[in-house]
Parts: sequence; C-alpha cells; structure tokens
Amino acid sequence: MNAARQNRLNSFAAHGALILYTLIALFPVFVIVINSFKTRKAIFREPLALPNSDSFSLIGYETVLKQGDFFLYFQNSMIVTVGSLFFILLFGAMAAFALAEYRFKGNTLMGLYLALGIMIPIRIGTVAILEMMVQTGLVNTLWALILVYTAQGLPLAVFILSEFMRQVSDDLKNAGRIDGLSEYRIFFRLVLPLVRPAMATVAVFNMIPIWNDLWFPLIIAPAEEVKTLTLGSQVFIGQFVTDWNAVLSALSLAILPVMALYVVFSRQLIRGITSGAVK
Repeated sequence: MNAARQNRLNSFAAHGALILYTLIALFPVFVIVINSFKTRKAIFREPLALPNSDSFSLIGYETVLKQGDFFLYFQNSMIVTVGSLFFILLFGAMAAFALAEYRFKGNTLMGLYLALGIMIPIRIGTVAILEMMVQTGLVNTLWALILVYTAQGLPLAVFILSEFMRQVSDDLKNAGRIDGLSEYRIFFRLVLPLVRPAMATVAVFNMIPIWNDLWFPLIIAPAEEVKTLTLGSQVFIGQFVTDWNAVLSALSLAILPVMALYVVFSRQLIRGITSGAVK
C-alpha cells in the first residue's frame, strides 16, 4: 500500500511539474498574443492585462496584411522549413543507418567527423557560403536557404539517429534479408518506422532555428520575392520608430506553425527525448 501511495504521489508531482513548466514556457507566448490585440498605449501601460473594450485593436494585424506580402513570406518560410527538414531527416537517417549497421575501418572516425558540425557553428563560414552561392547562381533563391539549413541540421541528426539505429533489433533486419528485402527496403520499411520518435525529436529541434533564423535570409536571400517571415517582419522595426502593434501581430502569426508542430509531434517528441531513461 505504501509503495502504491508513493507511486501515486510521484505521478501527481510529475504531472504538477509538467503543468508548471508548460505554463512558464507558454507565458511569453501568451503575453505576445494578448498584446497583439491592443492599442499602442495599452501595450506599454498594461502589458500583462487582457484587452478590453477600450484597449482592443486590430491595427497591428491590418498593418501586417496591408504592408508587405505577409502570405508570400509565410509561404517562403514554410517551403524552406519543410524542404530543409525533409532533406535533414532523409540524409541524416541514411547516414546514421550506414554508421550503425555496417562495420568498417574508420567507422568511429567517420561518425565523429559527421558530428563536428555540432561544435562548429555554420555561421563562421558565412563569407565562403555566400561566395559559393554567388558562383552557383543560387543567391536570392529558396534553394540556397534549403541547402544551408540542411548542412546545418545534418550533424545533429546523424548524432541522434545513429544512437537510435543501434537499438533496432539485428534479428528483425536479418529476417528481412532472409525474406529477400533489399537494404533500401529494410531501411524504409523496417528501420524508419521504429525510430519515428527520434526523427520527430530531430525535426522539432531543427525546425525552431530554421523558422526563426534571420541571419542567412538576410545574407543570401534578401530579395522581396524570397523573403522569409522573420526577415519580412523586420520592415516594421526601424532605427528610430518601431511599429510594435505590427511586430507583435507578425510574431503571433509566426508562432502558429511552431505550436501546431508541437501539438502533432508532442507524443513522439517526449518518447524520443525520454527513450532509455526508464527501464
């Protein structure tokens, strides 16, 4: 009885801590959203108060939709983010499978080499990347951003997925080979479904930096037709005057895809993070 009671108390404590962490994490988002529906004076006078009949205003959203091409920026961000995540997960999973499945001389060194990108920020090579994009004619294209973000996310993907690939049963893969499955079918049909939590974790960890990045869109794709949402929102931030209504409204709209991703992948994300923590 004491053990069961202790387990219930631990469960309540864990759920309470999770709820508290969620509230703390969502509080800045809550403040941004409620202030996006206020007048400029109300934003600075009572930033934590809910909008009422006197302070409620949609001027920020009207400005965002009228000034600049918000839907184009949103579309560009979605294309860059989804395309980058697709290539990160595909190539990262294939490299991780090769490192985990096939034993060859230099396997460990190859894994360390592929993981070096975690320790070396890609922004150090901004000048070289810009020169490469100029020579290949990819400046001011979405492909330039997709390639850069794919290179940026691959080291972490290989590092995480290779550990999960090693946990997949060898008996299952050998049974597939006995049944005549090729290595590609073993990879896509048997291995990938078993490492979905890890892939969801990699996707979430890479989506946030890609979606919110300002550096590379400003350097290699600043043209109006390929602006991302983060770069397009900078039009409301001036050297002397900032349209806070528009900035907060743009941020509120930009949060929606990230929140949707967390809702869709929340279970897989938690499984991927906690895998192996409890036996």
